[in-house]
Amino acid sequence: MTQVRVKGFKIFKDRHGKQRCYHRETGHKVDLTNAPIGSAEFFAECETIRAIAEAQRAKAPKAGTLGGLIQSYFENEHYQNLAEATRRDYRKCADFLEPIRDTPIHVIDTPLIAGIHDKAAKKIGWRRANMVRTLLSEVFRYNIPKGLISANFAKDVIPKRRPRDRAYANRPWTIEERDTVLGKAKPHVRVALALMMNTGLDPSDALRLRKDQVDDGTIWGVRGKTGEEVAIPVSPTLQVALDRMPNHDAETVLSNSRGEAWTYNGFSTVWHRFKSALENEGLIEKGLTLKGLRHTVATTLREAGLDERRIADLLGQKTRSMARHYSRSANLADKNRETMATLEEENRRRAESVKPSQKSVKPDRNEDQS
Repeated sequence: MTQVRVKGFKIFKDRHGKQRCYHRETGHKVDLTNAPIGSAEFFAECETIRAIAEAQRAKAPKAGTLGGLIQSYFENEHYQNLAEATRRDYRKCADFLEPIRDTPIHVIDTPLIAGIHDKAAKKIGWRRANMVRTLLSEVFRYNIPKGLISANFAKDVIPKRRPRDRAYANRPWTIEERDTVLGKAKPHVRVALALMMNTGLDPSDALRLRKDQVDDGTIWGVRGKTGEEVAIPVSPTLQVALDRMPNHDAETVLSNSRGEAWTYNGFSTVWHRFKSALENEGLIEKGLTLKGLRHTVATTLREAGLDERRIADLLGQKTRSMARHYSRSANLADKNRETMATLEEENRRRAESVKPSQKSVKPDRNEDQS
């Protein structure tokens, strides 16, 4: 019997005597059921796999280029430990830089990065352009110790400012908007929103919060974006919302309608559909975001007279060493109890001072004409 050999492929029999075939470089298997060894289909399949492998090699970033630096950073432990949303944003920035990935390292300097920053602002907007700058700064910073680049050429590039005519992203919610959304939301969505409203937790951190992180009336956690510790007392309002939460077996505090832990994309999709429906009914104005709830907490406390340091402590924005002991977080929780009491009282006062909300927040046309 003639033995078939194909360069780059391994053909063998497994321990059960069944023939197998795979591409050595990529590990891609050939389906020998549909393409028996020696058949025209088999050789065609091998050629297809080989062509795909060659295309992937051609697409891979080259050493000594900007693309190589970016790839090196993506393989770095620092990048792997970033929050999922941040990694996703950085990947999008890398996609924007794809056309110039073969730029040699020796031509990279601050003016070049400033030019890339300017071009990004025109094509993808000022906010995304600043994200591109941030990615490049991180790429250079983590490749300097490896000897792959001499300096951080993005450090001195000035970030773009928000255009004067552009509304702020993630604006604070009004009391009326908060009450309307909570009143219309389904139970598994309502409790998630209540958790964000009454803690200032970032949406991704709130969705990941585990049941074992809530102990003795306090939420103990770490901000996914910065790694900073947070110790947030559970307010009476939040406790009521948690007590009304549908039972589920997920390890997380929150769950979807199937009793499973939320994914960020899953909750974002549900929230977008729900919010769009309320907008179409004229019950809320445009511009509500989940991260806006974090801004709402900060704004409410600031307007109530609390200093920025106390607010930063509650939101986990204080720079701390990762070696800080758990007991020190306990002291922070004691101070945050006063902060949460202020938030609770201020929300109650504002709710009592607001007139009964109408069906629509849009102004009456007759009133405008009077």
